[in-house]
Amino acid sequence: MSEPDPPIVLHALETCMTTPILSARNIEKSFGQMRAMQGANFDIHEGEVVALIGDNGAGKSTLTKILSGVLQPDSGEIYIDNTLVHFDSPLDARAHGIETVYQDLSLAVDLNAVQNLYLGREIASPGLMGRLGFLDKALMRRKAQESFARLGVRVPDMRAAVANFSGGQRQGIAVARALMWAKRVVFMDEPTAALGVAQTRNVLDLIRRVRDTGVSVVLISHSMPDVLAVSDRVTVLRHGRRVATYTTSTVTSDELVGAMTGALEREGAAA
Repeated sequence: MSEPDPPIVLHALETCMTTPILSARNIEKSFGQMRAMQGANFDIHEGEVVALIGDNGAGKSTLTKILSGVLQPDSGEIYIDNTLVHFDSPLDARAHGIETVYQDLSLAVDLNAVQNLYLGREIASPGLMGRLGFLDKALMRRKAQESFARLGVRVPDMRAAVANFSGGQRQGIAVARALMWAKRVVFMDEPTAALGVAQTRNVLDLIRRVRDTGVSVVLISHSMPDVLAVSDRVTVLRHGRRVATYTTSTVTSDELVGAMTGALEREGAAA
């Protein structure tokens, strides 16, 4: 049995008064001799952005993959609205309203924006035409346009291949695809990596708009300015376990980095 988490730093308790929509408890995961998850815990509540941060190897990607059904934990429990669930595949997580926007975006760059939104979830034409394999392209295009408009995503040409779009535009398409199907939570893995200043600002605005729709966002990021700009809470992982949770409005970048590296613990021990 794993040891409990170290003491968690909480600067506000009102969020904890509500039931998390997604929780992980005592998650363990090993790859051979390497223990990637060592009793990790995680919570996210409805309508919030939680940043998940940690140094390289802290376990962010592993925890994200477990909570999105890509990996299965060796032990531990996952709850949706306090109900125990099991994710044997990403399809199971999606069935519970959980979507993920990976750092590589996982877009089919030879297809257009509409085709990417509906890839694997195409809408068949009604009646006989649908039974013969024909798709309702007009309906898919109209719903895609509504989704882009709701999020403020600018798509220059709905018929052009995604390969022709900028990094920020591709990011917007990937987020729109996730939000079209997500009902509860969207995981976003390094969404501003390799983007310029203007594109980064647009993506952060997009995250806020996703939250405003009622869908919660888990932001995995190494960028402390991005984390402080858009998150409501910050969960810090180190060595495969949660070591701190902060309310963003009351924490500094230095404190976050100190929690990630263990510097705060060393300072406390020396005091």
